[in-house]
Amino acid sequence: MRKVIIVDDESAGRHLIKEYLDDYPELVLLGEANNGVDAVKIINEFKPDLVFLDIQMPGMTGFDVLTHIEELPQIIFSTAYDEYALKAFEVHAVDYLLKPYTKERFKVAVDRLKLNTSENKARPLAESLLMDTTKSPERILVQSQNKLVTIELEKVIRIEAYGDYSKLVTKDKTYVSNYGISALEEKLNSTVFIRVHRSSIINLNAVKELHKYSKSYDVTMTNGDIVRVSRGYMENIKKLMY
Repeated sequence: MRKVIIVDDESAGRHLIKEYLDDYPELVLLGEANNGVDAVKIINEFKPDLVFLDIQMPGMTGFDVLTHIEELPQIIFSTAYDEYALKAFEVHAVDYLLKPYTKERFKVAVDRLKLNTSENKARPLAESLLMDTTKSPERILVQSQNKLVTIELEKVIRIEAYGDYSKLVTKDKTYVSNYGISALEEKLNSTVFIRVHRSSIINLNAVKELHKYSKSYDVTMTNGDIVRVSRGYMENIKKLMY
């Protein structure tokens, strides 16, 4: 049994999917939305397993919707535009239904769901959305136990290298990103997040104190954590001193 949401700005598109879903009792429709803003609300409320998602919608695209939801479900795009197919598969969508599509083509998409388990469905999509962003993101999707959640980057106090991954430390909790610290550094706002060590990035807005230590510095963060500034990154700190 999988919970389903349909998002499409055209009633005909929503109706067609509902009609095709009649053949799949294991796919239970919880609701639908005709715009991106409502889609975010209903997805965050019902936390579906699967969303049939249009791309071109007023106000917010389907890709925008994915960056605003708290937990990422499996996605089957349903759109009249073929130019987004490559991006859809880059973010590991289950399938890309190009309108108008037949019941047989719909079945192919549903069959592909069986190859996408709950363990692998969301992480690649979440991380690809982050790394595909052309401007510095305000939110990031990270691992929390067995699910992915959205956190605001302004709440991240510091970032710590964790093997091939990274740990993001907030006031209340530590999360894990699937990307390494250098990959994250490239995407973060460099006026807020600065690299102070091969293994550390700090949020300047969360710096409490700076202490001289031999030929380097220790940075005390607002949560009490102390981060060592290595010599190779001293210039980053000195630029901030007036």
